[in-house]
Amino acid sequence: MSPVVLRSQGYRFAWWSNENREPPHVHVFKGDAAAKWWLDFLEEEYSVGFNPNQRRLIRDILEEHRLELLKEWYVSFPEAP
Repeated sequence: MSPVVLRSQGYRFAWWSNENREPPHVHVFKGDAAAKWWLDFLEEEYSVGFNPNQRRLIRDILEEHRLELLKEWYVSFPEAP
């Protein structure tokens, strides 16, 4: 995994160093829970271990930081679609 790109309210947001040319997305971790969110259209791909309140909070955090995460994604993966 590449370094964490965002920390907020105990959540870690990161991406793998080799994302196989997938569209922009971020992996979210807290404790044993994990999720994957697409950044272009801000949609959850999967969530394991997060309750509905946590999932809403993750979405709120991503809405607030979406543009900076997209910018960082394209710096990290200039060949991305």
